[in-house]
Amino acid sequence: MAERLIQASRQRRAKAMTAAAGLAGQAAVPLLLCALLAPSGAYVLDDSEGLGREFDGIGAVSGGGPNFGASLHILKVEIGGDGQTTDGTEPSHMHYALDENYFRGYEWWLMKEAKKRNPNITLIGLPWSFPGWLGKGFNWPYVNLQLTAYYIVTWIVGCKHYHDLDIDYIGIWNERAFDVNYIKVLRRMLNHQGLQHVKIIASDNLWEPISASMLLDPELLKVIDVIGAHYPGTLTVKDARLTKKKLWSSEDFSTVNSDIGAGCWGRILNQNYVNGYMTSTIAWSLVASYYQQLPYGRCGLMTAQEPWSGHYVVEAPVWVSAHTTQFTQPGWYYLKTVGHLERGGSYVALTDGLGNLTVIVETMSHKHSRCIRPPLPYFNVSHQFATFDLKGSFSQIPELQVWYTKLGKPSERFLFKQLDSLWLLDSGGSFTLELQEDELFTLTTLTSGRKGSFPPPPKPQRFPSVYEDNFNIDYPFFSEAPNFADQTGVFEYYVNMEDPGDHRFTLRQVLNQRPITWAADAFNTISVIGDYTWSNLTIKCDVYIETPEKGGVFIAGRVNKGGSLIRSARGIFFWIFANGTYRVTGDLAGWIIYSLGHADVTAKKWYTLTLTLNGRFSSGKLNGKTLWKNISVNFPENGWAAIGTHSFEFAQFDNFRVEASH
Repeated sequence: MAERLIQASRQRRAKAMTAAAGLAGQAAVPLLLCALLAPSGAYVLDDSEGLGREFDGIGAVSGGGPNFGASLHILKVEIGGDGQTTDGTEPSHMHYALDENYFRGYEWWLMKEAKKRNPNITLIGLPWSFPGWLGKGFNWPYVNLQLTAYYIVTWIVGCKHYHDLDIDYIGIWNERAFDVNYIKVLRRMLNHQGLQHVKIIASDNLWEPISASMLLDPELLKVIDVIGAHYPGTLTVKDARLTKKKLWSSEDFSTVNSDIGAGCWGRILNQNYVNGYMTSTIAWSLVASYYQQLPYGRCGLMTAQEPWSGHYVVEAPVWVSAHTTQFTQPGWYYLKTVGHLERGGSYVALTDGLGNLTVIVETMSHKHSRCIRPPLPYFNVSHQFATFDLKGSFSQIPELQVWYTKLGKPSERFLFKQLDSLWLLDSGGSFTLELQEDELFTLTTLTSGRKGSFPPPPKPQRFPSVYEDNFNIDYPFFSEAPNFADQTGVFEYYVNMEDPGDHRFTLRQVLNQRPITWAADAFNTISVIGDYTWSNLTIKCDVYIETPEKGGVFIAGRVNKGGSLIRSARGIFFWIFANGTYRVTGDLAGWIIYSLGHADVTAKKWYTLTLTLNGRFSSGKLNGKTLWKNISVNFPENGWAAIGTHSFEFAQFDNFRVEASH
């Protein structure tokens, strides 16, 4: 192996005998110069005394392409449970007890696309919310342990049966309580179904109390394979280490994907292991593909929030990921010789045990690497020289490839740039880096790194000011209509088999029971759409109430909140009810009443609602006839359009149209 490396290095060196210049000159400098110019530290990279923990990969929630971009090792997906889970709801594969459908939502598609790009990508499933029928009237998934375990196992089996996807890890309940007996029941049911290969992560919350519970319960300790903590701040706890289990930061980042977010990501990818022995770090979220005004806007490794234009941005965190992901693989091992740099920053080194070595050095400053949480204690990073000595089996490495990122000022900014390689045979296995603030270096024996190139994406555009959808799709690729973002409830394409007329194809709200919630779901269902800056607009939609007497539906404009804040959303909401009344409210909850009265409305019949908002005034029509007008509305001044229902009830919508100006 060493002889081949030396031969290849000499061939490359012969092609470029000139000394490293420009940026490359920063990578390796004479030791004498180091001593004269700035403080220097010496760091040994050695496997003589054995290796550290096994590396399990870098990933993202909700995936990967080898040696092109982020090249993620792990894709973690939500097991849709019909409830609000930060920026919207994801549909369950079992809305009701006797209902099974393994084609709802987009996660199946996403996992298959990830596997196309990286057949070895690790797949993880984790529930946030659960369909209401599992709770037997309680907002709790552990009422019937066997039933909930069965529900999760059906999702895993469905992944394989319908999509040929093998799930590698399964979680318990995202950032909520775990039940010790449920975890044991889940393990037994997995084994009974021949799913011994599916490993369990717990508890996707804090290090405690799961770690202490495992130490006190030998059976629990045996059935849990990985302790996963969220936003650990690069630190772990003694109990977690005492379990001798794999430790993961199973959700981290959640920071706007600016250079500060990239700095956060670069820092924690190294320091989660240096400080906390965590062998995997998983970012929330994979791609920021939701309306930016929803909670945690642009908190993804990249941004793709305009499906109507196709515009996307490959943000800096993608290239920060590549510094680790393109030059390591799950199954590599960290060296024991990892740590902090004397003047701030950190370094890690990993090996495949076959002679390859990858070293990642980061010098992210406090100011430019603060994650959204937890608070970051102050530290200082300054200009320094770092000398690394390769010992043990690495002492004969002839050459290291160098990849470089510099965050900050546009004039100094570089993302994942390949520099001239370092030739080590003449230096006795030693090299020195000159390090400034907010830099990232990868030095590796691997020559397969690549900064993928791609055509310029389409230019950004506002959401169309005139938008309509008649939902006339016989065999939709996805269960949900494009651009609608369900915030409570689930709205799906529906075929009225008994309606051969104008409303054969509709959009239907399909939940008749409140889910076991993760966030503060509203008590009404709602799906938002459009441009948050819309102010003056006309919304028109055909609606169909399915529930006699108590049923109700609405259309709305200027809706100002979504995600986990949906319950307190304001806007102008135009409701009709099966009991023959209408209502105009200034909020989704219905506390702010602008107008109410009689309307010629009943269930099981189609009606056309029209809502017009112009400046401070609003008006509404029922079947083309004015029902109310000139109601003064001062707040909010802008927001999304929306449709929804009075409660968790079946209702249908058709021929949706909005015409807006900002």
